[in-house]
Amino acid sequence: MTRSRRLLLGAAAASLAWPAVVLAQQTRSLKDPLRLGADQALMESGLAAALQRAFGRDTGVAVQLIGGLALPLLDTLERGEIDAALTNAPEAELKLDKQGLVHDRRRIADTALVLVGPAPKKKLPDPAGIAKMTDVAQALQQLRDAALAAPGSVTFLTVGDGSGSHAAEQALWRAAKLAPAAPWYLKTPADGTLARHARRQGAYALVERGSWLAQAGAPLAVLVEGDARMAMPVHVMRSFRVNHPAGKLFTAWITGPKGRAVVAAHRGYRAPA
Repeated sequence: MTRSRRLLLGAAAASLAWPAVVLAQQTRSLKDPLRLGADQALMESGLAAALQRAFGRDTGVAVQLIGGLALPLLDTLERGEIDAALTNAPEAELKLDKQGLVHDRRRIADTALVLVGPAPKKKLPDPAGIAKMTDVAQALQQLRDAALAAPGSVTFLTVGDGSGSHAAEQALWRAAKLAPAAPWYLKTPADGTLARHARRQGAYALVERGSWLAQAGAPLAVLVEGDARMAMPVHVMRSFRVNHPAGKLFTAWITGPKGRAVVAAHRGYRAPA
């Protein structure tokens, strides 16, 4: 065990009682931080960074935050290239968990997708007429029908990547029994975020709530939300191939009172009941 890892264990034992200044000094001195992967939506919303900062303050343990897409991050976790991950792709996570390829998988936050699009104006509905619908599958069907009936009037943007949000979006299209396609269904450019591209183009999109709240604004608004199928749980888990001394401490902290308080205070997320 390296000296820096022994320091991490020492921090775990006495962390909560140490003054913040001492903890900050220790964190800067660590040479072996916990490598934590986080899905892009959790980076965009700021939740991952808020958890990183609070854990560091409480324990003195340094965390190297690595943003990415949930599915590739899970592959990286399985290979042992990161120590732990925060992801929102439950089907892929569960597959690894059942194979024993991750440890300590626990739900740490609840959020959801929201269907955003051009905001209705006074008595004028949005172009697809889906505002305030409660069945997301019906809303997607109506959106597709409107796009085909009046070409050019409706555009839907997708990230088309390996993020948890994209996986959840695809599940909703399957629930609607639709296979969306160009010219009305388009992938965003690589630069920028889905929410910002959708706002720039006045397009519809399914966006993770926390990410949307961090970037929300005209000319778009949330049109459809609340359908149980739009739920997106966020889980923490550790790699089974590596055993960082702070790994168990992190999972205990993030699922405990202090981690739950950070989640509950962040817009767009709830701590699990």
